[in-house]
Amino acid sequence: VQLVESGGGSVQAGGSLRLSCTASVFGYSTNSMAWFRQASGKEREAVATIFTGGHNTYYADSVKGRFTISEDSAKNTVYLQMNALKLEDTAVYYCAAGRGIGGFEQDEYTYWGQGTQVTVSS
Repeated sequence: VQLVESGGGSVQAGGSLRLSCTASVFGYSTNSMAWFRQASGKEREAVATIFTGGHNTYYADSVKGRFTISEDSAKNTVYLQMNALKLEDTAVYYCAAGRGIGGFEQDEYTYWGQGTQVTVSS
């Protein structure tokens, strides 16, 4: 399974961006998909996950109410709509896929994208 992210860029605080992650296949190997992020000097952390089998979604407390994860199975694509962006959202965002149920542990995810930079400025 290959994952290709797009949609990163620079935006002012309070603005919006939508990230896309297109998988080469959609199926059992991508039952669980997620967005993680890693800020400079920090550990990679889960931002949002979706269990595609049940369409259940989960969010980190820091992004609840501002970010929305969704999927379009016809396009093999998962999106991360990011609104009301804050300076602390600046990071490299990674798409991940695996056979789990939408958990926040990195070990649950087998496939990873290359990452896309999101920079939020004041």
